[in-house]
Amino acid sequence: MPAILQMGLTLVISPLVALMEDQVEDLRQRQLPAAALHSDIPPRERQGILRSIERQQLRLLYLSPESLFNAALWTLLCQPQIRITGMVLDEAHCLAQWGETFRPTYRRLGTVRPALLKQKPPGTRMAIAAFTATADPPTQRLICSVLHLQQPKVFRYSPYRPNLELRVQTVWSPGHRRHQLFNFIKSQSNQAGLVYARTRRDCETLVETLREEGYRTAAYHAGLAASQRRQLEADWISGNLPFVVCTNAFGMGINKPNCRWVTHFQAPFTLPEYIQEVGRGGRDGQRAIALTLVSEPTGWLDSEDQQRRKYLQNQLQTQQQEAWQLVAKLPQEGDIHTLTRAHPQGAIALALLHSLGYLTWRDPFNYVIHTGVKTAGGFPMPTSAADPMVQYFYTKTCRWQFLLQAFGFSQEAKNFRCGYCNTCQK
Repeated sequence: MPAILQMGLTLVISPLVALMEDQVEDLRQRQLPAAALHSDIPPRERQGILRSIERQQLRLLYLSPESLFNAALWTLLCQPQIRITGMVLDEAHCLAQWGETFRPTYRRLGTVRPALLKQKPPGTRMAIAAFTATADPPTQRLICSVLHLQQPKVFRYSPYRPNLELRVQTVWSPGHRRHQLFNFIKSQSNQAGLVYARTRRDCETLVETLREEGYRTAAYHAGLAASQRRQLEADWISGNLPFVVCTNAFGMGINKPNCRWVTHFQAPFTLPEYIQEVGRGGRDGQRAIALTLVSEPTGWLDSEDQQRRKYLQNQLQTQQQEAWQLVAKLPQEGDIHTLTRAHPQGAIALALLHSLGYLTWRDPFNYVIHTGVKTAGGFPMPTSAADPMVQYFYTKTCRWQFLLQAFGFSQEAKNFRCGYCNTCQK
């Protein structure tokens, strides 16, 4: 609302094309001046949007971090007469993601506001805000650090959803996992739902099996063309598909209030990821069920979850090791365009150094590496039973109490008992 009321442009940094398009479409239907810039925009349409910015005809511009730093757009935004009143980071928890979904450009966002203000008339003010529904206390601190937020006004809302029934069910073999999923889906009587799987291959394989069992469903993942993804989203929202088997590429920005159930066929890796995904259920305030299938804790009879967590750990370690090996070759200071032309993985190396406090971004494009940087090491990722996600699966306490505590709502968590999660019902 402030972005619409003010005379000027608000930049909205968003991680997904689908999320941008949905929000811009909604704004345009309300006759509000908004546009989105991303890699799928045709050149002619892109030029039209740039002209609209130059003529100061837009109030909201949705774009990815990568699009923000496009040379033509950045040059335009830096023009003194272009009035920019605010910057909003949507789904701000993306700052904290590593692994195959990691986007190093997020680490440079803290320099955007000061860099733009330097180009504007004296006295120019530019508000900044970050929004996420899935930030635990470490992620909250990281967002403030990366964005250079000093004494920000923080609004926190409890993750507790009284209509969302949390269940975790132990499985003892791959066959038992499939059997429990089929039984659960059958019990939902064609009500709208989602099945989350870890990989594209998992989605495709599971869909084949479900279709053999007579279920009408489809796989959704980032490997599909944008048009295919949009069609699947529309089919699910309209009810043409009762449920979709998806990776975590599905979710942000897609709103179906009457989703009655969410199942994790394989265990998610982090609590923020879990909260994000189960939160698709019951948005209309009516009862919904969130079921997670997890391997038995020893891993002797069903080691699938342990193997997947080990794979993630190895992936992160490989990513970090490759980045650290490159650190010794990096110039002490320079600009990211020159660096990435010489070293394609240089952006990840710089992001890793920044996360460890060994690098400062002078502006969105120029960096300086601190003297005395170590060229070995990295930051550890939890893999043992100390991992909060693993603790959650096998907790004997109320599941909502556990989540409230994990997300920093200690007072609310005291003596809390929801009464309907599967641990409360035992």
